[in-house]
Amino acid sequence: MSGPLPPGLRRNMLTICAMTATIMQALDTTIANVALPYMQGTLSASQDQINWVLTSYIVAAAIMTAPVGWISDRFGRKRIFILCSAGFTVTSVLCGLAQDITQMVLFRLLQGVFGAALVPLSQAVMLDSYTLQERAKAMAIWGMGVMMGPIMGPSLGAWLTETYSWHWVFFVNLPFGAITVIGLIVFMDETKKDLSLRFDWLGFTALAVAIGALQLALDRGEQLDWLESNEIIAEFIISAVGFYYFFAHSFTTSSPFIRFALFKDRNFVTGCIFMIVMGLVLFSTMALASPYLQNVIGYPIITAGWLLASRGFGTFLSMMMVGRLMRHIEARTLIIAGLSITAGTLYYMTFWTDQTQAPEILAISIIQGFGFGLVFVPLSTVAFLTVSPQLRTDGASMLTLMRNVASSVGISIVIAQLTQGSRSNYAILSQHINPFNPALQMPGVTGLINLSTDVGRAMADKMVAAQAQIIAFSQDYQLVMIFILCTLPLAIMIGSTKAALRKQAAGPEHAVME
Repeated sequence: MSGPLPPGLRRNMLTICAMTATIMQALDTTIANVALPYMQGTLSASQDQINWVLTSYIVAAAIMTAPVGWISDRFGRKRIFILCSAGFTVTSVLCGLAQDITQMVLFRLLQGVFGAALVPLSQAVMLDSYTLQERAKAMAIWGMGVMMGPIMGPSLGAWLTETYSWHWVFFVNLPFGAITVIGLIVFMDETKKDLSLRFDWLGFTALAVAIGALQLALDRGEQLDWLESNEIIAEFIISAVGFYYFFAHSFTTSSPFIRFALFKDRNFVTGCIFMIVMGLVLFSTMALASPYLQNVIGYPIITAGWLLASRGFGTFLSMMMVGRLMRHIEARTLIIAGLSITAGTLYYMTFWTDQTQAPEILAISIIQGFGFGLVFVPLSTVAFLTVSPQLRTDGASMLTLMRNVASSVGISIVIAQLTQGSRSNYAILSQHINPFNPALQMPGVTGLINLSTDVGRAMADKMVAAQAQIIAFSQDYQLVMIFILCTLPLAIMIGSTKAALRKQAAGPEHAVME
């Protein structure tokens, strides 16, 4: 619908629609987690069954992210965006109305199918709506939804569940969905459809099997003790075979499912690498923060949620600034600065104990969120700096897929390390709990912990288990910090963004980075 509507109004309205779609999908990756115990009782589900509420959504979204580019090119971006936004909203309401676990898992599966396209399509819309010089600002606006959704999800989910009921964790999507659908119908123009495109079913099936099996293994590995479980071993084997067939087919067919022309662009490849880093670091630290605040320090869920939300405040601050900073500072400099800040906060967190105070947690969380924001916006800008407009939707879906898979890998690694670390630390510390340890024979200690009594032994066991867990958290934070430091040298792959902007402004024939 062009004509009477001013271009500025159209762009602002499209920005709002892209943001609401992004926030909806980003929130739903984490908002339901805290409500699972409440759902379990209402839906009469076992622990294994209720976990499928999360697994079904994650697996469906991962599988359906890859074909978003092809579907958009074949049927038109506006039509698909409206369909997916409406489908996501309707299935969200159905999730809130579910009467048993079977219905819930089915509706969550459908919610993941529709939700997979929302983030890559919203990013593509934002990239097309803003000029090259304004792209940093556009990615800052869009990034607020992507970054703050997962960070705010647990807090909002806890508040809705405690104040109302778990049903509102899903009903909250209704106003966002309605705004998105109406806004897209009124303000978005349809893209050109390519009716000649043919779907690569073999490539899609192989990739879907590979990603689905990998996500299942990563999601269920902790419950089933990883490679001690035949199911997890089988899922890893199926995933490896699926990836083999996907690549073997893609490199030998004339029309592969994934447009590998994307990966000839150095900027996009660099963006993919750092998006994997961001996905792993952002979600792994989130997975550690909540149990630390609740289980180690003992904060109630609402308090822990607000402390976690402070990281989103830091991200919001940096994203407000980074668009202007990119006019004067190279993207690679901001990315290095953001990752260095994040590594610094993780180093500081290795010294946290059960006595760490809330003001300290608040300050570190805000600084860490600030570091995330400094990375995400330049990264999103760099990735698409020299990608042709025809490949933007494919590129956005690839970046989303890589971030999601990396987040699953990161969460699985840190939680597995936390569990194993707690056990090994407990075994080491418990060796020193014996009547011959001079520290336990001191008068002030024997009055509290008497190893000759059942109560004393139980108290000693509890203290050792708590200290073992604190050390395991510290080791996890150290692991993530080392990972960030190891990836910092890769920033040299990023060329001069300011030079690229000057060349692209001079003409398309110069649209390459130095």
